[in-house]
Amino acid sequence: MQPHVESFFDAQTSTFSHVVHAGPGTPCAIIDSVLGYDPKSGRTDTRAADGILAYVQQQRLAVQWLLETHAHADHLSAAAYLRQRLGGRIGASGAIRNVQRVFTGIYNLPADYCAEHGQFDHLFQADEAFTIGELRACALHVPGHTPADLAFQIEERLVFVGDTLFPPDVGTARCDFPGGCAAQLYRSIRRLLALPGETRLFMCHDYPPSGRKPIAECSVAEQRAANIHMHDGVGEGDFVAMRNQRDAQLDMPNLLLPSIQVNIRAGVLPEPEGNGVRYLKMPLDVL
Repeated sequence: MQPHVESFFDAQTSTFSHVVHAGPGTPCAIIDSVLGYDPKSGRTDTRAADGILAYVQQQRLAVQWLLETHAHADHLSAAAYLRQRLGGRIGASGAIRNVQRVFTGIYNLPADYCAEHGQFDHLFQADEAFTIGELRACALHVPGHTPADLAFQIEERLVFVGDTLFPPDVGTARCDFPGGCAAQLYRSIRRLLALPGETRLFMCHDYPPSGRKPIAECSVAEQRAANIHMHDGVGEGDFVAMRNQRDAQLDMPNLLLPSIQVNIRAGVLPEPEGNGVRYLKMPLDVL
């Protein structure tokens, strides 16, 4: 069966979200949705998610899955918002438990903050097979950027890679978050680039050079030929040295502190306090 992909780009966070399905009126999966957040005002917005919602309704799709490739550090997830309005099950890697443990400690969150696996409906085992309606899928374990990264392979020739790979002229993901590992990332990327050359790789992010529009997808062959960090011939030692040196010079993402505490429980916002207002925590002098 031939899957169809509709991609949505959020310019504020340089994030691609994707809807994959087999045609109008069929079940679908929404991958890496975005909830808008203004760090200056502390206000959220649903404009990006509402664009996906409108597409799903226009195509008469039944949301079966809301898939997260990992706990994002650069945007808040809209998975919980979309689940409330469209249904479906939120799925992520079972290794998210490790990420939850680390960050509940960093934020000094209550012991039950991530109760019931942090509001995720399903935690995938490494390389677990599943379906999206009649479409065959597999949750590929690709750690490195974080210990809980997944790439979702649909009908063999489509792979949603999360932050593991960017377009060839941008390169690869950073590995300096807690639990990240450049050697693991190298091996995860090599696994993806061992797929047939015509395999379509769908990006979660693009940070295009001046004059180029954002690219939602590229092929394995294009990555092997031209990825500035991981083209054919780059060895693990050279990659790890490059990645570690580069990561040491990168600033932390602008939305890391607000996003992680929301994303480790599937985009579910903190409960309102007695005055009806929700609050996020900002740890000082920790990261």
